[in-house]
Amino acid sequence: MRVKRAYGLKRPKVRQSWNKYNLYNLSRLEAPNITTRTFFQQKWSAKSAARAYHGETVKEKHWQRMFRRRLRSVVPMDHNQLARSDGYEQAEGRGSGLEPPPDSKPRPFPKTPYMNMTFAPLERRLDTAIFRAMFASSTRQARQFVVHGDVKVNGQKMIYPGYLLNPGDMFQVEPERVMFATGASKDARERRAGRKARQKLQGSAAKSQDALPSDTDAAPSTENPPSTSTADEPSPKDNKQTLQSLLSQAKSLLTNPSSASSLSGKRKQDLRAFQRLLKRTLSRTRGQNIFPQQSTILTDSLDAQLQELTQKLNLNPAPPADEKTDPRDLGPETLTPENSSLLRKALAEARENPIDATKPYATPWRPRPFMSAFAFIPRYLEVHHRICSAVYLRHPVARPGLGEVPTPFGNDVNGLSFNWYLRRR
Repeated sequence: MRVKRAYGLKRPKVRQSWNKYNLYNLSRLEAPNITTRTFFQQKWSAKSAARAYHGETVKEKHWQRMFRRRLRSVVPMDHNQLARSDGYEQAEGRGSGLEPPPDSKPRPFPKTPYMNMTFAPLERRLDTAIFRAMFASSTRQARQFVVHGDVKVNGQKMIYPGYLLNPGDMFQVEPERVMFATGASKDARERRAGRKARQKLQGSAAKSQDALPSDTDAAPSTENPPSTSTADEPSPKDNKQTLQSLLSQAKSLLTNPSSASSLSGKRKQDLRAFQRLLKRTLSRTRGQNIFPQQSTILTDSLDAQLQELTQKLNLNPAPPADEKTDPRDLGPETLTPENSSLLRKALAEARENPIDATKPYATPWRPRPFMSAFAFIPRYLEVHHRICSAVYLRHPVARPGLGEVPTPFGNDVNGLSFNWYLRRR
């Protein structure tokens, strides 16, 4: 019911969301009919449409306290003309200045859309800034990220979506949450593979938990001491299972009421920090092994990886570039330079964007559909998408021909909304 209520098609209202129904409503957005309405009705309908997009999660009384009748704007000036003249020509003639030649007249600036800055105070909100930085697919989702503790402001966790950013503030969102919000969703086959992977992971964790000795067990006997001979080193798969078992043990200690009540606050903090460390370690090892049975493929260099692949596939290396060889003379088992470059690119892409069925989004990662229509960054934000962080540079302003507050409505609708709230001041 929430989707139908938020993105209705009979009486459409545009929202801050990447939803496909919202995109359809945005495509058929029309100017309101004002021929048969009074001025009060025009202002109310414009306010209703604009408030549905700007700050739909903000209460009306809260927004009325945030409203400011002073709109920020700037006027660009020609620095070349200011450096060339000090204004003495304005005193020539009869005191009104001489008329410059027609070819040297400055071009008039376009009109400044002041009314588009009506809802500029809402752009300072943390949830709105996260949506503008393309870290979430809607302001509702951005609000959820903040409440769940996945957002930091200036290095400190912030759980208040209505926090007002100041110029110079830096906010950061967990990369996994951003990839989930902006990535494509899984299809039926990928969801089935994810369920199987989670079941297998839970089964291995349960086996490792059962294999651990309890606290009441006696000390291990020393009749058969462990052999000191050098054994084979554990494989990366065994190391991964060990990390997963440690993670499940820490989780069981925190979730079990009997054990959690006996732990001190400092001990719980240490366990949670240990959990985060294990999760980061596991996330770095997931999906990097292209061939699960061949752990030697995991090397630090793409050149070594490419050489090992050619050896395992029984491929002959390509001849040197300076040696002229007819491609028809090369056998089918020879790796040509073109195929070698393609294989190198495929290996690099597989390392950077691996396939992992345990992720909540489709892997390898790809952007979600209907995203390009909303893919823009406002001028007052500086965004670094690789680390999922952004800086709030300054407050948005209006300049000739441009209002820096993104809005789907024109100057007339925003002007009526401004007049609606102006009468209450």
